[in-house]
Amino acid sequence: MDKYPFLSPEWIDKVRELRKEYVDTNGIPATDTSIRMNQIVTEVPFGGGELATYIDTTSGFVDIEMGQLEDADITIRIDYNTAKAIFVDMDAQVAMSAFMQGKIKVTGDFTKLVALQSQFAPGESNPQVMIDILKEITA
Repeated sequence: MDKYPFLSPEWIDKVRELRKEYVDTNGIPATDTSIRMNQIVTEVPFGGGELATYIDTTSGFVDIEMGQLEDADITIRIDYNTAKAIFVDMDAQVAMSAFMQGKIKVTGDFTKLVALQSQFAPGESNPQVMIDILKEITA
């Protein structure tokens, strides 16, 4: 399987394809957490150094796209390496440490971020196949 830099346009396209393949056709369960979250990712190793992305789960599934949502519940500002460790490696320890060190700046409804994080904690509700594939496609 090809590898793409985390959050690159190619990576986003591949994640969209995987969502369609694994969620829409293989019946992976929907998320029960509803959040509209903007992310400003800094220190991006490609492009202009900063990237605007968002996560929207209001459809019942995690949609990751480029750009920003109007009326987002929460906005986070985070550096690229920390974002990759949290969203691809699912490293909760990195998330906690980065937050305590001020590497993650949060505005908005923090409780929604906590709810989203708990949705992806290890356990039966977390489709491990999707996590493994995200790791496999990320350079």
